[in-house]
Amino acid sequence: MRKKIFLAVLTLVTLGINSTLFSQTDDTMVLKKSDYQQLLERIEKLERAAKLESTAKLESTAKSDSTSKLDSAEKSNSTAKLDRTEKQRPRQPRQPGQRDTSQPFLKKFRENLILGGYGEAVGQGFLYSSNFNRYSYPENYKDAKGYGRVDLPHVVFVLGYKFKNNWTMYSEIEFEHGGMGGAIEIENEEFGEYETEIEKGGEVNIEQFWIQKSFLNEALNIRVGHIIVPIGLTNQFHLPTEFFSVLRQEEETTIFPSTWHQTGISLWGERKKWRYEFQLLSGLSAEMFNDANFIKDGSTSTHEFTIANTLAGSFRIDNSSVKGLRLGLSGYFGNTAKNSLKSDNYSKVNGTLILGTLDFTYKDYGVWLYGNFDYGHLFDSKEISRINKNMSKNSPSPRTNVASDAMCYTINAGYDIFSSIKSLNKMKLYFFEHFGYVNSMYKTASGILQDNKYRKYIVSSGINFYPIKEVAIKIEYSSRFFPKTNYNDENTISIGIVYSSFFN
Repeated sequence: MRKKIFLAVLTLVTLGINSTLFSQTDDTMVLKKSDYQQLLERIEKLERAAKLESTAKLESTAKSDSTSKLDSAEKSNSTAKLDRTEKQRPRQPRQPGQRDTSQPFLKKFRENLILGGYGEAVGQGFLYSSNFNRYSYPENYKDAKGYGRVDLPHVVFVLGYKFKNNWTMYSEIEFEHGGMGGAIEIENEEFGEYETEIEKGGEVNIEQFWIQKSFLNEALNIRVGHIIVPIGLTNQFHLPTEFFSVLRQEEETTIFPSTWHQTGISLWGERKKWRYEFQLLSGLSAEMFNDANFIKDGSTSTHEFTIANTLAGSFRIDNSSVKGLRLGLSGYFGNTAKNSLKSDNYSKVNGTLILGTLDFTYKDYGVWLYGNFDYGHLFDSKEISRINKNMSKNSPSPRTNVASDAMCYTINAGYDIFSSIKSLNKMKLYFFEHFGYVNSMYKTASGILQDNKYRKYIVSSGINFYPIKEVAIKIEYSSRFFPKTNYNDENTISIGIVYSSFFN
């Protein structure tokens, strides 16, 4: 624009020289007025245009500078954030000579690590007397006040690892009743005297510890160590999210060890709809058998080791050919009399024990059904009773009679009402009913009295709420009946929160 103004002025000078634009007056060159006026107007227009163009350039330059500053600030902030993130990220120091294989190694380690556990926190209100004389003089305790109790029945931590070439290590550490050490209880057979209950390792147990080698994609597995004995429904399915009741069902846990775990060898596998298991184990100890619990305490060792003068065998077979239905059969066979430090006392008896169980589970369409039938027979029960009753008071033996036969059965039915509500079917709310029978002295040898307080029917109702599949809140009301006796009914309200999960 400035060049145009300069050219206009130059034109003015040049035109002044032209004779058509000037007149001669007194030898002086004078510019014609009309042409001069037109030229000035043209110059003014060019100056205005120059000003407008200059203003537009200034505005454009200002916008460009502002945008550049914003871009620069954003880049600076982004760089600062990245720097701060890098500084905050923890860095694991590498040891001298260590290879930098962290990502592949950690991924493989996580995939092969086995972590998990289960636990129960329980509160109970017993609506009957706890006095040991309530069976001897039931009329005196008909309207007696009840009592309450809180407990941590089982808290278990699982740790294992899958090594290469199909080798696996697995372990479970169990804390029973929230602590460790001997427990003081009132013993009915000792006329209500306090007695210290002796348990190996106090209240902390290694429930499982075994090494396993697998073949043929787990169609065949050899497991050696301290293992679960899968006799009955409860031992095979003992996680607290696998049954309705707040505690493990009373019927099986009255006459069988629970959870039943012993040291031995297991051969097991799965093929299509079948699962099988055969075990060779250390035998039970007849020294610990009693009237109230049949052979339950026979798996308990009061020593720093388990006596294995005689061995036993067990098996279990399950089939799941029908959708939602599992059928199970299990059995046990072994001698029990010689597994004592004073085995000479039982030199003339074997104490052969035979157990057989049938159980089932059905779970589909919101319906959950399960049940079991268990039966046990003990040979030489009369002689074992006599020997045990003559034991020293310092002996760990309960020193009571023991039955020749024990029996129990249960049936459990529940329905998940959330299963039919689409917006709630990720949670579960079961209403359930339970009916069962147990008799730890179902049959006795001649000369041994059948005590009717050990023959019990148990009925219960309750709710299981699962906000997630690993956690359940349980409420249960149960009643214990003693048929053909004048014993008072024993009612209990129980509430618990439980969990069971494998974190990998």
